[in-house]
Amino acid sequence: MRRTDRLFDLIQILRDGRLHTARDMAERLEVSTRTLWRDMATLIASGLPVESERGVGYILREPITLPPLTLTEEETEALAVAMRLLSARADPSLAGAAHSLAAKIMAALPPSHREYADPPVWIFPSVEAMAAARHLPDLRRSIRLREVVQITYVDADGAASLRDLRPLVLEFWGRVWTLAAWCEARDDFRCFRVDRIAAVRPTGRIAPDEAGRDLATWRRRMSISG
Repeated sequence: MRRTDRLFDLIQILRDGRLHTARDMAERLEVSTRTLWRDMATLIASGLPVESERGVGYILREPITLPPLTLTEEETEALAVAMRLLSARADPSLAGAAHSLAAKIMAALPPSHREYADPPVWIFPSVEAMAAARHLPDLRRSIRLREVVQITYVDADGAASLRDLRPLVLEFWGRVWTLAAWCEARDDFRCFRVDRIAAVRPTGRIAPDEAGRDLATWRRRMSISG
């Protein structure tokens, strides 16, 4: 969990006005007590009205509230549709994050806008998108860590092959997910349909930072800006 997320969650815990021990809060956030102490020191230094006593715990001196989000009706509906798209077509971990984010946004919206957070829009993901979902967390992780992965890939004719890849970017085309990667066997860029990947295995090898084999080069080759 990122530190900013922990600090937000700590505020939510303390908002009930009860006394909370450092050990209890640390267990809820799955961090060490020492980390909890540092986080609370940061909140107190930022002006959060908290009373603390060593060996006793922490308690808010006065209630705090989050200001309502200043979203228009159209912005609220657009955000709700985006959360539904993310929940329906993304990997399981991002779907869970989308549900959590939607709940936080709903809690902060003014009552007059909450009806727009439930728009009359139904989303039905494709079979291909559903098949790809199970591999998306591992592929996102490998992209973030720049880790080489080995995949078992089944082509359109049903032939299976092993590929060692340096994953670069995931792309969604409205129906299918594709993975752009540097293929070590071909010594070149390749694009794979994620729903045709039978297995993803991390290798533990971190790809070196090499010009000509990176995302920027892939974008130039495909004439993609951004």
